[in-house]
Amino acid sequence: MKIQKTIGLFIGACIFYIIPQLVHAQNKKMDIADFEKRKQEYVKEKAGLTPEEAERYFPLNNELNQKKFELNRQHREKIEKMRKNKEITDDEYRNILENDVEVKLKEAELDKEYADKFKKVLSPEKLYKARQAEKNFIQQEVSRFRKENNMQNRENQRKSNSNNRGAKNK
Repeated sequence: MKIQKTIGLFIGACIFYIIPQLVHAQNKKMDIADFEKRKQEYVKEKAGLTPEEAERYFPLNNELNQKKFELNRQHREKIEKMRKNKEITDDEYRNILENDVEVKLKEAELDKEYADKFKKVLSPEKLYKARQAEKNFIQQEVSRFRKENNMQNRENQRKSNSNNRGAKNK
């Protein structure tokens, strides 16, 4: 159970903190439907889910992820409001930190609530494999995104350098 909670928290952190920040930072649009489809295919294959198991597992998993996403969206909104204020007080920082802990506790409560639901849907082995597969898929996606982003940055830098050289030669 402890492993499931840890894995769940890690997956939640990846989904709700890392990926949105990377996407937002680069102002790229992420095709969420494509991402979900590829993630589900990957998880089905790696966890060995039957079509019936997948049909029961993914809606439940998506429901849990959506609830966690909403918790984190609200938290990010509070932080953004604070950042707009140039002079943040210690009390405001304390509120951010307390809210961060509160979000983590609520996520843990959701994980516990959904652990019972998942027990009815998948065997412990398949649930573990599905969680691991989801975690691995997200890690691969983040790595792929970073690699693409690095290549794009290099290309932009190369273009910028050649444009600068062309301007100097004129």
